[in-house]
Amino acid sequence: MPSIHVEVHCPVFDSFRVQQVGGMFDVPLSQRASQQFDVDVPDWVFAKNEDDESAWRLGLIVGPSGSGKSTIARTMFGPCVYRPHPWPADRAVIDGFSQRSIKEITRLLTAVGFSSPPSWIKPYQVLSNGEQFRCDLARALFETDGDGRPHPVVVFDEFTSVVDRNVARVVSAAVARGIRAGWIRRRLVAVTCHYDVAEWLEPDWVIDMATAEFTRRRLRRPPIRLELFRCGRGAWRLFARHHYLSGSLAEFSRCFLAIWENRPVAFCSSVSLIGRKNRWRIGRLVTLPDYQGIGIGAAVLEAVAELHRREGHRLNLTASHPAVLAHCRRSPAWRLVNVKTTGSHGVRRFIHNYRGSEGRAVASFEYVGNREIRD
Repeated sequence: MPSIHVEVHCPVFDSFRVQQVGGMFDVPLSQRASQQFDVDVPDWVFAKNEDDESAWRLGLIVGPSGSGKSTIARTMFGPCVYRPHPWPADRAVIDGFSQRSIKEITRLLTAVGFSSPPSWIKPYQVLSNGEQFRCDLARALFETDGDGRPHPVVVFDEFTSVVDRNVARVVSAAVARGIRAGWIRRRLVAVTCHYDVAEWLEPDWVIDMATAEFTRRRLRRPPIRLELFRCGRGAWRLFARHHYLSGSLAEFSRCFLAIWENRPVAFCSSVSLIGRKNRWRIGRLVTLPDYQGIGIGAAVLEAVAELHRREGHRLNLTASHPAVLAHCRRSPAWRLVNVKTTGSHGVRRFIHNYRGSEGRAVASFEYVGNREIRD
């Protein structure tokens, strides 16, 4: 196992005040100050062939401030370390991704847990810290070298350092989910002083600079236990501005609120179809931005749909949000009823790629039940 040895030198400039501090606190003065960092890292970490049996997708370099995390990351991966650059102050965040297509941009933003179209069209500086961090992470995962080729590895320093620790856990789980599922076709190395992200990121290997130890492991993410309650219409006020179409709520909606660790995280409503016995539809489904990307919205949707099924109701969902469409398309609990595109006349049946040139896809699904839940 090769050893990485790094020695960092820092000049000490002599001055009267420097001499004073040296005398007052017995600080030994020398021409230069230096610090050494050593860690043993196996060769397979640097392998470029991702098809190798030892291939990895996620790495973590963690340790306290001053332990050499960033130095080791730069030594190991050099140009793959992401260097942030300013976002345009007078443009939307979706305009800050160079020549990428809107489909690529929205797909990656969704994969890192930033799936809020109302926020996509805002400038970077008005977003929350959590939303800004996800934008920075998405931009890092788009990075290319001087020839325009994507970096095989993206190294993100100060990972989750600027966000609330609860947001940090969610972002870690979201990006790990996107990479493991193949939605993000990059390998990621997170560099951070926060140990709490390790089990949520589920890295394939960890370098702990506090002990200079390398370990290969795959931690398991803690379960997310949601509580779902019937609630009044007043709860919608917390979620309305985050809905991608409209902030309105049907007058006779049946409302549900999802709580995680004593915090509201998602809202779902359903409404009865007038004149159609036992027929209901999902009216609103919103997950707060700080909690997007880890499947909370899908779990709430399934739970509400199952409650209706057990009451003898048939439930439909009509949506155009790409994350909702992707979930229902993959889930055996939902049956596609029809698809149309904005601006089209009438309805056409499902085909493999149902996004047409006339506009966004609007798909309708019926809940048929999840066998695991039923059994």
